[in-house]
Amino acid sequence: MSGSKSSDASFARAASLPPDLPAPAHAGHLLGLTVHSVPEAGAAVDLAQRTRHGRYKMLALLLVCAAPVIASYVTYYLIRPEGHRNYGELIDPQRSIPELAATALDASTMPLAALKGQWLLVSVAGGDCHAACQRQLYLQRQLRESLGKDKERIDWVWLIDDGASPPAALAPALQKATVLRVDGAALGAWLAPAPGHRLAEHLYLVDPMGRWMMRFPAAMDTRDAAKAKQDLERLLRASAAWDQAGRPGKP
Repeated sequence: MSGSKSSDASFARAASLPPDLPAPAHAGHLLGLTVHSVPEAGAAVDLAQRTRHGRYKMLALLLVCAAPVIASYVTYYLIRPEGHRNYGELIDPQRSIPELAATALDASTMPLAALKGQWLLVSVAGGDCHAACQRQLYLQRQLRESLGKDKERIDWVWLIDDGASPPAALAPALQKATVLRVDGAALGAWLAPAPGHRLAEHLYLVDPMGRWMMRFPAAMDTRDAAKAKQDLERLLRASAAWDQAGRPGKP
């Protein structure tokens, strides 16, 4: 009996203890996930942060490089000089060069739009070019020459709007000018004079994108030309970051 009681007591004590459960077959695998997955997740987060920071740095670098172009664009197109500072009249909306055929004095032909890529200082007159026309051409040439090194960024253009031929005596003075004959009626759909004036009384400014954007007052004299020069200098400074002498693709 005592042996039986002793066995019963041992069994009771054994029953009160937690059983020794065998480890599952995948326990090692779970342990491996617990130990190794944390560093892998941290590395992924670190990589994502480095990638994001790299993109921010690249964006900042691009903004720094583009800043001069953006600034000149804003200055030229958005923060234009106040009206009282301009001698010339800003044209709004601007008008793009039309698809017109033009004929040079040597009878060669070209599209008028081929003049794009340079600032253009334009005059319009009949080919016979009497005294008023000659004064305009002289003032136009002197205005361009007064810009010094920046003069190469502006083309001096005379558009002849009729069938008359220029006097032979003008040929030496026109060596640096671009002289083209165009249809007068079609030209009038692009350039326009101020109310009460004629097309030939003004000088017109066209930007490198081929858009007529300024008209200088009629019948300028040398004193007025100094005011026009200030307008040109401001525009050339504002566009210096994106405009260079010569047309793209041409030497």
